[in-house]
Amino acid sequence: MTVVLTGGCACGAIRYECEAKPAVMLNCHCRDCQRSSGGAFAPLVVVQADHFCLRQGVPKYFVSVADSGNTVRRGFCAECGSPLFMSSAALPGYIALKAGSLDDPTLFRPAADLWTHSAQCWDSMNPILPKYEYEPGHPQQKVPEHA
Repeated sequence: MTVVLTGGCACGAIRYECEAKPAVMLNCHCRDCQRSSGGAFAPLVVVQADHFCLRQGVPKYFVSVADSGNTVRRGFCAECGSPLFMSSAALPGYIALKAGSLDDPTLFRPAADLWTHSAQCWDSMNPILPKYEYEPGHPQQKVPEHA
């Protein structure tokens, strides 16, 4: 089923739309996501990039090398600083929308917690979600932890 996801930044300078069923929704606890979100993790809605469309404004991008060794490109509003979306060389053809930037963030339903080896001791993760110390497919990833 196709879903229309809309969102944008806090000041309204940037607006986006994505008409696609999310590939996955997850919480990433890597240090890069902690820094870029300003919190314990980044709640991400992963969608096919070819279904994503900027409707208004021009985001600014910050490119870095993540804990995984992959290049990550994070888009944010240069006016208000709102984090909006990211893409990674690890998932070509996909973009991850920051759940907090959605017009209706109640649509966010995470399926897993990733990079839990970097999770903070004060982070109260949902015990029902599968836990991955790294990302699936990472050489150091073991069988999912179940709390």
